[in-house]
Amino acid sequence: MVVEKDREDGRLLWIKFNYPERLNVLHSEMADEFWDALVKADMDEEVQAILVTGLGKAFCAGADVREISSVDFDKCLRWFNSYWRILDLLRETGKPTIAVVKGACVAGGNELVMMCDLVVAGKSAKFGQPELGVGSTASGGGTQLLPFLIGDRRAREIIFTQKLLNAEEAYMFGLINRVVDDDKVEDEARKLAQEIIDKCSPQAFRVAKSVLRFWTDLSMLTLRLARDITALVWTSPEFRERVKDFLEKRPYKPKKFTGVM
Repeated sequence: MVVEKDREDGRLLWIKFNYPERLNVLHSEMADEFWDALVKADMDEEVQAILVTGLGKAFCAGADVREISSVDFDKCLRWFNSYWRILDLLRETGKPTIAVVKGACVAGGNELVMMCDLVVAGKSAKFGQPELGVGSTASGGGTQLLPFLIGDRRAREIIFTQKLLNAEEAYMFGLINRVVDDDKVEDEARKLAQEIIDKCSPQAFRVAKSVLRFWTDLSMLTLRLARDITALVWTSPEFRERVKDFLEKRPYKPKKFTGVM
């Protein structure tokens, strides 16, 4: 992770994913660094707004499936918990959080974006939850929050088909706030952050954000159950087979759909 103050306004802190050769996939070390950066930003009185972005051609492509497909059930639970504390702090901090997105923003990356207060995207941005294709569940926030933000039917289609939304579609669906040219994304995010911190009472902002969180909390009621079931999925032969095909760029082998009865 790269953590740095804004070059024009020292009240703004940028937290940047820095694993561009693998589309900024989130592995354990990066998750720990992200958490540490968020905690410090939350406690730093000089930091008034937090902007999250990715270096290179992607925002974040989600969890590092190479890592999670090789660990046991308990380690999967710990990975999920370390990931979720990041998502929770993005929603909990009393400071504005803004996702600044260019390129791929999928799976856990899209979940991170949904946890931020606001989203500014470049026209190259792509949003989605393609986890079902690789055998995972999209249950780190995707299946919970996406239906709340864009509607159940749209969310089902996106999750089931792994369709990626372009920036304009994401804006029309209400997933993001603003779309600009890629070379203007940082400037637009900076202006948005400044507009909030210059106009809002910090105390009133914290209260409003806390009350608004009530609605997203409702969608998170099944998170612990989803964590446990997802950990079981991650240790299953089917998931590991799909991950191997994905990493080796081979076509997936279709499997029969069966009922639960």
